[in-house]
Parts: sequence; structure tokens; C-alpha cells
Amino acid sequence: MSPSPTPVREPAWSLSRSAIGLWVTEGIMSSIGIGIAATLFAVFVPNDVGGPFPLLRWLVPIAALLWAIATIGVRPWIRFRVHRWEVTPDAVYTLTGWLTRTWTLVPIARIQTVDVSRGVLQQLFGLASVAVLTASSQGTVRVPNLELDVAQRMAEALAHRAEAVRDEAT
Repeated sequence: MSPSPTPVREPAWSLSRSAIGLWVTEGIMSSIGIGIAATLFAVFVPNDVGGPFPLLRWLVPIAALLWAIATIGVRPWIRFRVHRWEVTPDAVYTLTGWLTRTWTLVPIARIQTVDVSRGVLQQLFGLASVAVLTASSQGTVRVPNLELDVAQRMAEALAHRAEAVRDEAT
């Protein structure tokens, strides 16, 4: 009986610390929307309505408050600790997820395109995301929320490496 293979080591790099601020901002925005909806529910549901509504008048705002605590105070820090990435001479790989851990590895030889994108909030925080695409829809690696200069250097280096590998194969 052969021993089980050792898992791929954890990628070396974490995302930019500015990603925490981005995620906190996203949490604040979603919490405001949910808070407004919870407030409207509590205000406009009459006191004399029967059924579960009297209880829900209190549970919905409490749930909105718990959502805000989780998305603003807890989730950004956990995401920062668990999302990792690395580019090696042979591959690009990421480790994502906090409940379900997902390893994604793309060999340099499989890279077809490298995209850098910046959403509106990412621009405010000086961040960018890199998508390394292959011919397979399952093989895309996304590295979100890197500092802009890191993302640009990574994309340029990967594009040159992939081109060099293709040139060697022909």
C-alpha cells in the first residue's frame, strides 16, 4: 500500500491588507441596505397583527445587527487569513475559502490570457484582481485584491512566461 501523496504546500502570499478595508466597506454597504429593510419591516408591521409577525418585528432587526457584526467585524479578517496565492516557475495557484477550502492550480504552459481588472471600490483602495485564464472553464485562477502594481507586474510576468513556454514547445 503506497502512502497518500502529500498535499501541495500553502501558497506563500496573502492578499493586500487593503483588501480588509475593501471588505469592511462592502460589509457596511450591505449592512446599511439590510438595516434599512429591517427597520422598514419593524416600523410598518402593525403591533396588532397576529401570527409570527410580533416576534419577527424583533427578530429581523436582531438578525440584521448580527449580519452587520459578521460582515464588518469578522468576515474581512477571516477572508484575509485564508485567501492565499503564489506564482512559481511552473504554475499559478490559489487557496481560497474558509468553510470549503479550494486549491486551484494552473500550469504556466496552459495559460492563454492574463487579465487585470479593477472595480470601482477596488480603485478607491488601490487594488486590482488578476484572472489567469486557460482553455478550460475549470482552470481559471482568480487572485483578487492585490495592490495595483503587484497585479500589473504579476500579469506581465505571467504573460511573458506563458509566451516563452509556448515558444519552447514549437
